[in-house]
Amino acid sequence: MFKKYFILAFCVSLFVACQQNNELKTAEYSDVINKEFTGNLAFETTSFVEKYWRVVGNTGFNKSVHFIAEQLEKDGYVLEEKATEKDKLTYRIEKRPLKRPTWESVDATVTINGEKAPLLAHATNRNMIALNSYSTPKNGVTAEVIYIKDLKKLKTTNVKGKIVFAETSPGRIFKIALDGGAVGVITYSNPAYLQPEKNTTSIQFRSVPLDSVHKSWGIALSFAAKERLKSALSKGKVSLNVQIETKIYKSEELTIVADVKGSEQPKKRLVFSAHIQEPGANDNATGVGVALEMAAVTAKLVKEGKINPKRTLTFLWGDEIVSTGRYVKEDSIRAKDIVWGISLDMVGEDTEKTGGTFLIEKMPDPSAIWTRGNDKHTEWGGRKLKAKDLKPHYLNDFVIEKFKAQGKRANWVVNTNPYEGGSDHVPFLRGNIPSVLFWHFTDQFYHTDNDRIDKVSKSTLKNVGTAALISAFELINADANTAKKVLKNIENAAITRLNEELKQGKLAMEKGEDVKTQVEIVTAWEDWYVKAAATTSDMVSDVSLIQSDIEKVQAVIKEKAANINLSLSK
Repeated sequence: MFKKYFILAFCVSLFVACQQNNELKTAEYSDVINKEFTGNLAFETTSFVEKYWRVVGNTGFNKSVHFIAEQLEKDGYVLEEKATEKDKLTYRIEKRPLKRPTWESVDATVTINGEKAPLLAHATNRNMIALNSYSTPKNGVTAEVIYIKDLKKLKTTNVKGKIVFAETSPGRIFKIALDGGAVGVITYSNPAYLQPEKNTTSIQFRSVPLDSVHKSWGIALSFAAKERLKSALSKGKVSLNVQIETKIYKSEELTIVADVKGSEQPKKRLVFSAHIQEPGANDNATGVGVALEMAAVTAKLVKEGKINPKRTLTFLWGDEIVSTGRYVKEDSIRAKDIVWGISLDMVGEDTEKTGGTFLIEKMPDPSAIWTRGNDKHTEWGGRKLKAKDLKPHYLNDFVIEKFKAQGKRANWVVNTNPYEGGSDHVPFLRGNIPSVLFWHFTDQFYHTDNDRIDKVSKSTLKNVGTAALISAFELINADANTAKKVLKNIENAAITRLNEELKQGKLAMEKGEDVKTQVEIVTAWEDWYVKAAATTSDMVSDVSLIQSDIEKVQAVIKEKAANINLSLSK
């Protein structure tokens, strides 16, 4: 009997050893993930999702959610309500009634009376109908156009029974125009970074307030349509026929969440968030696609025994900021265990077509207060932060290092920008959860109806997904050894930054700026990196394992900052 138990125990231990031997080492992540993450599923998903003008609760949004669910099932994820404790791969679809009706565009044409060719047609400009617009009668509305050049005069201008045309956003004039008896509004407001005189057919999507009383509408113009309308107006009175078909109906909000359960600390997690809504390909069908292929590759490696995550890896798809905000806020216990949050937004661009570059938007560091040297805000822009807004953490430099390594491997350009906000990293940061944004800017087709699949690069999808997954695997499997490597990275990054601030400080003083400000900047960066070093404690269960390493790195940073401040003060 004893012999049988001995043989059984030996076989079990041998099986476990084999499984452990099959598990990838950290140094192997890059080679394996670069092989497994092809970009094919990400591109296929992007192609499916971008076909639809997606608003929470509408047909395209919901079809995208079910596409994700079907793929997760294929990859081995089990619906939570059917899952057992043994299932490491699970997903759920959360359903909530929408407080407001959803909306979708169907068709539209705008024609100048007396002209054969439409001024605009939905088939080629699917952003022409302002979100929340109602349908016109079947044969449309025909009315005179009145051009309001000075918006201050709109309230005192007789617009009753007319179409108001202005060069501004439709939401800005919608209520005033309707209160004056206008039948609808037509506007133009493409910003300069879209290069409208080059991309003459682009329309950046716009919205108007949902008005169930007037049940009116707004139309957004391309540069070409705006110029054509103004030319017609310069010759005299102009009437337009506007035909719009939309759907406005009650619906529900769907959010889909997939989990790869951690084996040692399952409550601790890294969350990737990718929003579904918005009508474009790059924004944000690409984020949806990259997250889905990341989930697929992870499932494959887990099933093969190559990855056994210590902490949970979560993928969340839903309504931008709203779904992520709810995930952070609705369960305070869960929120405390979210160790990292990352937003995937506009992550697949063919930059030769769109312009700009891939960017890591850093969580708030001193570059968001003092933006100088190689740090530059994008054309999207951001408000200047204050010291109280800063969020010291190693995550910035950690992901920058991983993405730069992928950039070097794939000959792919990776840059950074100071914190600006506006995507799914914001709710994480508001919840005091370390978070960064992966994105692209400037994009000359941003939020326009020319943001289509031809502007998407499969190789970019692959590079972003690969680097993101390498980062994720290292974080969810982090231990004392990982923390020590990260501390070395922090030390190197701090020294590089402090040397740069010495250079920038001297240049600033040559231009007449005071020493006090330069010392303040250096001290802010010193404080940032000293505190960032301490945050590596979230990688270990017992901080004593790395406490001496933290203190050594902090001492190096403090000494370096003191020497630089001394140099600046001479």
